[in-house]
This record gives sequence, structure tokens and C-alpha cells, in this order.
Amino acid sequence: MPDYDLLREHLSKQTLDEFVLSMDAIEEILDDALPRASHRASWWETERAPDEKMPQREACIAAGYIATRLPDGSGVKFRKKTSKSVRKWV
Repeated sequence: MPDYDLLREHLSKQTLDEFVLSMDAIEEILDDALPRASHRASWWETERAPDEKMPQREACIAAGYIATRLPDGSGVKFRKKTSKSVRKWV
């Protein structure tokens, strides 16, 4: 299983509010292959099922980012978590 602390460390060093990493770039950061499940949007979504703790999601949250898989599955968009980025359910 990849060491997602490496992803957290990488994200923590970023200064951009929003950026995209390809799946290949994420695997380079992890120095390991991502599991097949990483190609599903739900595997990355930090705002979906917040009670379900998953190491890749926890790494993103700990670094202050919200992760969203790109619709074509080629990568993941990371967006700085701010008070505006919190979903409000009405």
C-alpha cells in the first residue's frame, strides 16, 4: 500500500490555491502504484462520505486540500480548503 504521508508532505508544500496532478505524477510522489480503485471518483472525493476514513483522503485533508478526480480520470484536482469551500446543505 502506498505511503500517503508522502502525498500529504507534497501537498503541504504547495502554494497554489488550486492545481491538478496527473495519476502518473501522484504515483511518482508516492513512489508506488495507485490501486485500481483510485480511478473511481469516490475514492478521492474528500467531501463525499466524510465519516469514511481513507488514508488518501486523510492525507489531502491534513494538507488543507479538497481532492476531486477529473471527469476523464486522468488526474486529480486539489483545491485549498477554505471556509467558502465547505458545502452548505439546505
